[in-house]
Amino acid sequence: MAAEIDVSKWSGEGTFTQTLLDQLKSIEGLTLVRVEDAPASRSEADYNFMSNEIFVVFETGVRREPVRRLGLFPGTREVPYKKMTITELETRLASISGIGSPDYSDDAMLQYLRTERIIPPYQTKGYKLVELVRIYEADTTDVPEKAPAH
Repeated sequence: MAAEIDVSKWSGEGTFTQTLLDQLKSIEGLTLVRVEDAPASRSEADYNFMSNEIFVVFETGVRREPVRRLGLFPGTREVPYKKMTITELETRLASISGIGSPDYSDDAMLQYLRTERIIPPYQTKGYKLVELVRIYEADTTDVPEKAPAH
């Protein structure tokens, strides 16, 4: 199942952001990917700084756990869990050519920083394009991250 992509709050700027979106929509375990322009973007004469934020929603599953009702009666209950974590997403993205490992990562975010020199036609002086992309997990529900190993 391909992830749904929401680009309604994104200007469409950012080559690396587009590369990430193209790869994220094919990764199993994601249900929604939303990209937004970040307010940190700015432009000067000799450089452009562009910042985009990507929010991902992981697919959930349900597992059955044994319980005792009133401490006596055996039963089961259904418990939702996330099928992927940010750390697993980092591992998958790191293995993709053209993306690689993030420049910074923790349990809540992946951050990529890419720079390139742009020399427009018919101009003698170019500018530096700096693209910062952060990937966060969207807070949807209180679902535990992984099913425990039994």
